[in-house]
Amino acid sequence: MNPKQLKTSNETTKPNFKSGFIAVVGRPNVGKSTLINELIGQKLSITSHRPQTTRHRIHAIDTTDDYQMVFVDTPGIHMGNSKAINSYMNRAASSTIADVDVILWLTEVGKWTKEDSRVLEHITRVEVPVILCINKIDKLKSTQEVLPFLDKVSQKYQPTDLFPLSAFKKNDTRALRQLVLQYLPKQTLIFDADYITDRSEKFIVAEFIREKLMRHLEDELPYDLTVEIEQFEQEGNLQRISARIFVDKASQKNIVIGNKGSMLKLIGTEARKSIEGFLDRKVFLKLWVKVKQGWSDDKRALASLGYD
Repeated sequence: MNPKQLKTSNETTKPNFKSGFIAVVGRPNVGKSTLINELIGQKLSITSHRPQTTRHRIHAIDTTDDYQMVFVDTPGIHMGNSKAINSYMNRAASSTIADVDVILWLTEVGKWTKEDSRVLEHITRVEVPVILCINKIDKLKSTQEVLPFLDKVSQKYQPTDLFPLSAFKKNDTRALRQLVLQYLPKQTLIFDADYITDRSEKFIVAEFIREKLMRHLEDELPYDLTVEIEQFEQEGNLQRISARIFVDKASQKNIVIGNKGSMLKLIGTEARKSIEGFLDRKVFLKLWVKVKQGWSDDKRALASLGYD
């Protein structure tokens, strides 16, 4: 879905109110989801130390009396389309930047890869303000150490603005919001003021479960996993959730379950805590594991699991 085709709100706003879509792009595992969570002040996009944790485009919405910023979290643009799911993620990322108001291009200080060059190829095709955010400057002994990297990048591309930052520092994210605000158009609300995302609760819950799988399982297994919510029913202050974890191979099922169910229990416990924090109510969570061979390279299977 084109972000600017989403239904707009009819609520009245101040005469100088600003709103707009801000795409956060970059190579895998550069910190896009972490930055967005800090910008909106709430855990919404899942994070892990693994690249390609984010698979879907997600709108994270920050609304005040003066503005509404719709941050678009995208999968990392990566090299190759070895499977259908990789093609899906690259399309989701590249199609987003074609129709937004501002782009936050996130890079890591001192580190430039072929995937950063791939992101640059996409950015040069659009004509919107691009703020180059150089992340993880907290790792430097002195802020002067960022200058050689800035010089290297400036030889490749001249962004509209530069912004070195540490995604975890509130002063940095506060200043970044003010910078973004300069480039947003004056217009009314895009979403209702109480919206924090365009995604359903079921979608966010499935993502929280997948996050715990990404964090605890080793090697390539997390990339062969996906989660589908089968039951999502509220009884008073209790939310009953049943979710099925799909794996690609029969040999992977026992790894996800663990010795006497220990891994699945750990995943369930941590996921339940995150879900309770998000839904603000008690959660009863059941998890199952099922083999769905070849799901990540089957377009029909991907569509049935929400990758469309």
